Parts: sequence; structure tokens; C-alpha cells
Amino acid sequence: MGGAGLSSGEDLVITDIVGTWRLVRAVSRDEHGKELPPAYDGKGLGRIVVTADGRMAVMMIDGRATVPGGEKREYSGYSGTYTYNGTQLVTHVDCAPDPSRIGTDQVRGVRFENGMMILRPPARQLGAVTEQRELSWERISEI
Repeated sequence: MGGAGLSSGEDLVITDIVGTWRLVRAVSRDEHGKELPPAYDGKGLGRIVVTADGRMAVMMIDGRATVPGGEKREYSGYSGTYTYNGTQLVTHVDCAPDPSRIGTDQVRGVRFENGMMILRPPARQLGAVTEQRELSWERISEI
């Protein structure tokens, strides 16, 4: 499902995610479910803009004033068209600061809790640990 040309039932699903969202919390767990130290030391900054006509853009950054020596400041962002079925958001990336993302599909599980949109990217390997993040987003504008 995308944004344009949807039936009214599909429009109701899309309206769940349309708007501008701010990152509220990023929780990381290992493969056993044990909580890991907070991503971005609890100071992540992020925005997602999702339009009803099928485009989205996301930006996330480590918002700490300084990062400890030896650490690299994380930044992630991309934009493209999307499909959404009520439980999964797939962005078909057509622009990104990291050229390796262009042409890829970024798949995120989606659920809603207490007015927040929770996005779950695929697990990733960080050294010897498999990390699973859940990102909580608060809608701050209808667009």
C-alpha cells in the first residue's frame, strides 16, 4: 500500500502513520532480550515525515553535545516512496547521505502503544552482540 489511489479502508491504515514524528526513545536489546546501554546515551534526535501521497523522509542523529573519545557519532537518514500495511513500513530508498542505501528497501515493523509509533528495524550485529532496536516516535504534526 502506498499513499495515492487507495480505497477508503486503506486510507485509514495510511492515516495511522501520516504526519511529522519526533524520536522520543531508542531501546536496544541483545538476542536474549537483555536491555543494552541506551542508544545515543539516551539523547537521540530524530524526525520522520510521512505524507499521504506516499513519500517519507527520516533523519536520526546522536544528539549528545560531545561523544566520548574513540566513539563515532551516529547519523542515519534516507527518503523515498513507501508501502505500509498496518504492521510493516517498507521505504523504497531513492536518496540518502549513504549512497549504499539508495535503491534498497528499508523494512520496519510498526506497532502503536500509548499514542506512540514504535518502529523496529531488523536486528544488526555490533561486535559480538546482536542488537535489536525499538524506536518510539511521537506525532508532533499532522504533516
